[in-house]
Amino acid sequence: MTVGGPGGPPLAFQPVISVVAAVTDGDDHLGETIGSVLDQSERDFELVLFDNASRDATLEVMRSFSDPRIRIARTGERLPRSEARNRALQLCQAPLVKTVVDGDLLHPRCLELQSQPLLDDPGLALVASRRHVVDDRSRVLVPRRGLSGLIGTRSGDEVARKIVRSRANLIGDACNVLFRRESFAAAGGWRGRRDELLDLDCWLRLLHHGDFLGRPEPLAAVRMNGTEGQPGYADRVAGEHHAIVAELTDSEAYEVSATDRALGTLIAPVGALRRAGLGVVASRSARRAEKERARELADA
Repeated sequence: MTVGGPGGPPLAFQPVISVVAAVTDGDDHLGETIGSVLDQSERDFELVLFDNASRDATLEVMRSFSDPRIRIARTGERLPRSEARNRALQLCQAPLVKTVVDGDLLHPRCLELQSQPLLDDPGLALVASRRHVVDDRSRVLVPRRGLSGLIGTRSGDEVARKIVRSRANLIGDACNVLFRRESFAAAGGWRGRRDELLDLDCWLRLLHHGDFLGRPEPLAAVRMNGTEGQPGYADRVAGEHHAIVAELTDSEAYEVSATDRALGTLIAPVGALRRAGLGVVASRSARRAEKERARELADA
């Protein structure tokens, strides 16, 4: 594995925030993602870019940015998603961490508004915001998604009960969460056994180590990549939610009641309909993108 800045050794300064991107064949939207990170109002951060043995132009896109806060690493052997993220995060120097993937976008004040509460309150383990869901052209498809009932400061118990009752990842994706690196290490990092709910699995373990803060602003955007419309996706998500609920029910770390579990069972069909609806949106977005590409080729 090679490590360094765009043209030299690791950064000499000690940043407050590390933004980490572990990327596998992500050259299509990676440049837009990097640009949104570099455009932050909070300037005291590093950007760690980890190329997971990509076979496209991912590494070239990473190297096309000349900024002293960027460090680039790559591996010659392709790793599972969770392991690639863990490898990338091991390179971080800052106490606060945000993980993004190619295609994610950050609002210019994302790092500023999420980092300050963590710096002010040592009892917080992570800060999340709402996020938009955007299409291939960065147009908003689903605005202000997430954090239903989780705005403000919440204990781990409160968050766990909401998750059990909703049977949904109310916290969100990696890009709309900022967390403490020491809490992440204590929680055991990313785990690959929940591929569709990799993020939620991590958030719930992080909340063993502190409280949660939900911000109402949409400070990030996640790109719909078509996975939501693929056959079997909804069933995989539902199965992983069921396993997470079972873990929370049996966990000594959280106080989840029989009422929470019963309400979750009643609401489960609603969650399934919500995921099916997202799949419909994903399919329509993919068809729209194909038609737009076809028109552009015809006009070229």
